[in-house]
Amino acid sequence: MTGYVTRFAPSPTGPLHLGHALSALTAWDRARAAGGTFLLRIEDIDTARCRTEWEAAIADDLRWLGLAWPEPVLRQSDRMPAYRAALARLADLGVLYPCRCTRGDIRAALSAPQEGAPAPLYPGTCRGRAMADAGPGDAIRLDLSRALALTGPLAFDEAGPLRPGRHDAALALADGDPVLARRDIGTSYALAVVVDDAAQGVTEVVRGADLFAATAVQTILQALLGLPRPTYWHHDLIRDDAGRRLAKRDDARALALYRAAGATPDDIRRMVGLQPAGAGRISTSAPSRTAV
Repeated sequence: MTGYVTRFAPSPTGPLHLGHALSALTAWDRARAAGGTFLLRIEDIDTARCRTEWEAAIADDLRWLGLAWPEPVLRQSDRMPAYRAALARLADLGVLYPCRCTRGDIRAALSAPQEGAPAPLYPGTCRGRAMADAGPGDAIRLDLSRALALTGPLAFDEAGPLRPGRHDAALALADGDPVLARRDIGTSYALAVVVDDAAQGVTEVVRGADLFAATAVQTILQALLGLPRPTYWHHDLIRDDAGRRLAKRDDARALALYRAAGATPDDIRRMVGLQPAGAGRISTSAPSRTAV
């Protein structure tokens, strides 16, 4: 696969909503404008929550929007050997350590935040434990300081309208050492996504602004694993009337319900701030949008 390649990578744990539509349509429009390839990837590593019926509904909604993609679709649940191999390579580099801390332990170490606050940053309690000491219930974390000492200075390129330019991957340090594998899943989003983007030849990652911070960690993993580094395009989020970003719990914003009410694909485009298909140059730099 050559030239421009991007992907839309939903998890089949619920219905697609307007935020998903914005992300998928933006990626599709950018691929078409570049004469490139749009891929669908199914991120189903969380097998306890993923459902085949949701995967079928995702494909149905995307086809209704006018999108198409090469088959077969890559499913992360089929890729566990590749993720294990990447994890083993990182272990050989000495940048991983096992962590037995629960969320309660982390909160206690940080003098528990108020109820409703974001998940606390990991304070490094288990940093320094050897991988040889890993137990069956341990998570595996990336030692970011040690990783950056190996890679040297790193930066990633953001092409999107929100924060265009080059960004220092050391931004990842602010969020603490990330989990790269869990006992119940065996990998993590951060690890799986960089392995899969490289395997599929993705040249630009299109996704929501809520994942901007994750890009720094992924840049570090790409460097450690010797993987190519795509550019990134983070778009604004669709929000509800209270200003919160849409999530899969927001069934009232599900595409299937808009379809049932008689909406057209062009109506969905207008709702998320994109021009109707074939209406000329596509704008993907609209300001923050509120779902209607």
